[in-house]
Formats: sequence, structure tokens, C-alpha cells
Amino acid sequence: MTTIATVKDGIANPAPLGLCAFGMTTVLLNVHNAGVFEMNSMILAMGIFYGGLAQVIAGVIEAKKNNTFGLTAFTSYGFFWLSLVGLIVMPKLGWAAAPAESAMVAYLSIWGLFTLLLFFGTLRLNRALQFVFGSLVVLFALLAIGDATGNKNIGKLAGYEGIICGASAIYTGVALLLNEVYGKTVLPIGPVNA
Repeated sequence: MTTIATVKDGIANPAPLGLCAFGMTTVLLNVHNAGVFEMNSMILAMGIFYGGLAQVIAGVIEAKKNNTFGLTAFTSYGFFWLSLVGLIVMPKLGWAAAPAESAMVAYLSIWGLFTLLLFFGTLRLNRALQFVFGSLVVLFALLAIGDATGNKNIGKLAGYEGIICGASAIYTGVALLLNEVYGKTVLPIGPVNA
């Protein structure tokens, strides 16, 4: 009689960490964008340590799992958060001039284009990730349009849409975690597309 043993790679799934780091930081920034509170050290610290560093760590672990999509997404958005904090803090420290509105439009637009391209990769993944990336494309578009037009109402709308985007990432991260812990679907994420 032959016994077949399943061997796991011994590396934990980093996606829940990366998604929760992205989602929680996104929600907090967009609560600010919606006008609830001012830009403050809580948002900047989340951008550096959880949205930034935790996502970069998740991306590096995805590389060890041979997941190019996860590596690219988590590492890129981790460095997005670090660069965004840099854009806010560096001028206050006198290290560089603050970006002009047109520069921020370019920054947000290139991130929106990058996100759109990654969205096409999610079409081979689950519905929850499709929603996260699709809503993130919309968020970057609204932020860029708001900066381009100077229309504060568009910026506020972006804040509410960003809360939805961030919440969807938190949901997806927690769903992946709980589904793995319980060995069954506790929170659905939609079918994986082939």
C-alpha cells in the first residue's frame, strides 16, 4: 500500500497581511479625504509602518511563494504608501518643494494606470480581488480628477469611495485568513476564475 503525503511549502500565506495593511490604511486616509478629520500623524504612521512596510514584507513573502502577482502588487502598493508619506513630509522638513497640483495629478494618474493593468490580472483570480482592484482604479481616477479640477466635492466623493475600497480589502484579507483557519468558506470571496 502506498501512502501519499501532502507537503506544504512551510511559508504562511502573506495575502491577509498585505490586504489588511492596504485596506486599513486606505480607510483611514479616506476618512480624512471625506472631511472627517485633518491629515495627522496617525495617517502618516499607518502609511509608513502598516500600509508601507507590512505590505513590502507581504510582497517579499509572496516572492518566496513564487507568486509574481502578489509580489508586484503588495511591494508596489507598500512603496506607494511610503512615497505618499514622503510627498507629504519631505516639504515640511524642507527637503524638497511640495508637488504642484499638476504633479499630483500625474502621480495619481500613473498609479491609476498601473492599478488598471493589475486589475486585468485579477480576472484570473477571485471576485473579491476584482472588486478591490476595480474600486481602487476608480479611487485613483477620482483623486486625480479632483486635483486636476480643484473640485473639493470630487475629493470628498473620492474619500467615500476610498472607504469602500479599503473596506473591501479588509474583508478580502480577513476572509482569506478565516477561510484558511477553518478549512472552509466562512466569508465568500467569489469563485476563482481559470
